[in-house]
Amino acid sequence: MKKAITIVVATIAVVACTSKKTNETAKITSEQLEERLCSLQQSGYMAGHQDDPCYGIGWAYEEGRSDVLQSVGDYPAIMGFDLGGIEMGDAKNLDSVPFSRIHDELLAHVKRGGIVTLSWHPRNPLTTIEGGGNAGQKYPEGSAWDTSNSTVVRSILPDGSLHDKFQTWMQRVGDFIESLKTDDGTLIPIIFRPWHENNGSWFWWGHDLCTAEEYRGLWNMLQDYLRDERGFSNLLWSYSPNLDGRWTKERFLERYPGNERVTLLGVDAYQWGTEEDFVRQLTADLDFMNQFARDNEKLIALTECGLKNMPDSTWYSRVLKPIMDQYPICYFLLWRNAEHEFFAPVPSQPCADDFKKLYDAENCLFLKDISE
Repeated sequence: MKKAITIVVATIAVVACTSKKTNETAKITSEQLEERLCSLQQSGYMAGHQDDPCYGIGWAYEEGRSDVLQSVGDYPAIMGFDLGGIEMGDAKNLDSVPFSRIHDELLAHVKRGGIVTLSWHPRNPLTTIEGGGNAGQKYPEGSAWDTSNSTVVRSILPDGSLHDKFQTWMQRVGDFIESLKTDDGTLIPIIFRPWHENNGSWFWWGHDLCTAEEYRGLWNMLQDYLRDERGFSNLLWSYSPNLDGRWTKERFLERYPGNERVTLLGVDAYQWGTEEDFVRQLTADLDFMNQFARDNEKLIALTECGLKNMPDSTWYSRVLKPIMDQYPICYFLLWRNAEHEFFAPVPSQPCADDFKKLYDAENCLFLKDISE
């Protein structure tokens, strides 16, 4: 295990971690998770990977396997999974991962000392084909990416024509969360990240597809159901817009659910264009979010990030790490490694050698660093 060190970032320290009453025992698991994130943040930021133990480049569903594990000899500290498709009663999610496998891997990672996060890309409730005509597929009509109609959010809010249908969808999400219990029956703590990238317009809940009021109503409806009606105190809620580069407080607050509804501020940050644009935009976003977090006692993280297929084998250490080193982020989550796209290190490729530089850095935390 790498020696843990205390990172001194006095000028940018997040108030959320310093203002908590450490002499009080956390009464609910989301508070316990928040305290754990705050504590780990003092030593650095955690490495994460989407669908890490499920599949990688050239393999799928082999017990104990992981591209990150094969690359550096350790699991990531954080693993992410997606619930898209659970709302339809599907056996597999939108990336064809069986929900039974997601269930088991979530519990396994928590048991080994790791932290887990869930996102949800529900299908378009207005256009999806009932009965599985588009089950388990990501981009057909009726998917989360179906933006053909701008009345979807309005239709599922209270008094909307599809509200009852969406109530059933939320119930299925709740039923899955309720199944995620340790051996003694305790619900596992989860970073829950719904309705993300909402400042873009590629999802049916995106900026141009609903008003700010409708978006906040959508957030509140799901949160009120899971937190209040179902009583899930184990969910730590993350609000995660997409890379923007020009946030103002006024713009950010338009769709922000409110301090009482959010614990972690995230940014989904991929380098789709030039390196210069990525660095400029991400630096601007983290400058804004770090100040907002300090003012409002929140945590911050890179809730998704990466460079697709790693055309630059030095990107992790040369581009991403220097930016992260400037801010008190909790973690970064690299997106998945699939046959047609990968974002995390691939064993035997040059990017894996570069990723080892992150593993060797004392302020970049993997599973062994947070579980021992």
